[in-house]
Amino acid sequence: CNISRGTPLEKAKRLSAKSLFNDKVAKVARILAAKPSGVEGEQRSCTIMALLDGGTLRRHKSWFKAEPPAIVVATVESLCQMLEKQLFSLGTLRVLVVDEVDFIFNSSKQVSSLRKILTSYSSCNNRQTVFASASIPQHNRFINEAMQQKWTKRDVVHIQVSPVEPMPSRLYHRFIVCDMKRKLQTLLSLIQSDAPESGIIFVGEQSEKSKKAGNAPSTSLVIDFLKTSYHGSLDILLLEDDMNFNSRAASLLEVRKGGGYLLVATDVAARGVDFPEMTHIYNFDLPKTAIDYLHRAGRTCRKPFSDVNCSVTSIIVSEERFVLKKYENELMFVCEELIQ
Repeated sequence: CNISRGTPLEKAKRLSAKSLFNDKVAKVARILAAKPSGVEGEQRSCTIMALLDGGTLRRHKSWFKAEPPAIVVATVESLCQMLEKQLFSLGTLRVLVVDEVDFIFNSSKQVSSLRKILTSYSSCNNRQTVFASASIPQHNRFINEAMQQKWTKRDVVHIQVSPVEPMPSRLYHRFIVCDMKRKLQTLLSLIQSDAPESGIIFVGEQSEKSKKAGNAPSTSLVIDFLKTSYHGSLDILLLEDDMNFNSRAASLLEVRKGGGYLLVATDVAARGVDFPEMTHIYNFDLPKTAIDYLHRAGRTCRKPFSDVNCSVTSIIVSEERFVLKKYENELMFVCEELIQ
């Protein structure tokens, strides 16, 4: 990120966040909206807008016309969509926060999009750029790229927050071992015993081989099972990669209506969306990497100043125990085994 003296962020003593966040204010937006302590100088009021995957473009467009924001927090995908539709110009911003920036390392399309955005943004003289993520494993490479491409106007500053404890201490990690055939029933038993306020059930993406074989995706299997077997009060919703932008927005609209829910999702829900009321995460399928585990776990324990204990529970077969142990070592947490 690029932080220097005299920037709008350091001078601002009061930043008021407007309610165009579709009830899912980004973690970065919440930080920006907080009142800084020990900062002297004049008082200013800034409008902060979050452009997150699954947002409502119509509302964003109306807001840009009514009161252009000084600070925008956006994922690469959502920012590209707004720019392609020419809904606003980067030249009007004082601060651009690009969230979930580490995701570009897994996608050549994301790299190309980010370069296009920041190259055009580099013509703006009075601005600040912040690249944010819970994990930037190749930060030295990214810093060099930012300097070479002149994405920032001044020297790049790398800021690492809580390097010793990647996840909150009040977040409990659990796992349960079962046969593959009993995973659905085990999931149901966990939900019934936990009685979560709201929860996300993460499943793996369907492989191309499975698609060609005509198999149903895991999301469909879990959704169908819960709709027939779960008789609790929580609504059952779906969020997956194959859904188009409007379908994702519709699912997130159901979430923000209030009340409890169980969201069956792929890793598309692990980044760029904020669920402050989320208390339980269930890994029906183990994530592929420790970083993916970190981002999934990051969907809970997000409510500010809350002392509610939250949990991440992984449903695994015996052969996957060593993989989970590897994640524990890498992310420095301890996973408790639940005995059936």
